Amino acid sequence: MHPSHENQIVRLKKVEGQVRGIQTMIAERRYCMDLLSQIRAVTGAMRKIESGILESHLKHCVNDAISSKSSEDASVKIKEIIRLFEKMN
Repeated sequence: MHPSHENQIVRLKKVEGQVRGIQTMIAERRYCMDLLSQIRAVTGAMRKIESGILESHLKHCVNDAISSKSSEDASVKIKEIIRLFEKMN
């Protein structure tokens, strides 16, 4: 069973509000540095959400696969993580 990520919803709603704020700032032709500052804040918040979900995946999904004594399940989970990090570069 997959872990719950309900705790990330509050963060996602905050990011949603920040993105709407950036849209408004652009429509209002706000100063570029203010826009960039808000974009950095959204990027940082998304990284925290990503990190939290990855941590949960490692603690639950990967740990369960390794604990199951199925080398195939563990190998699949490890390959998934490797592919994820390859996409990040």
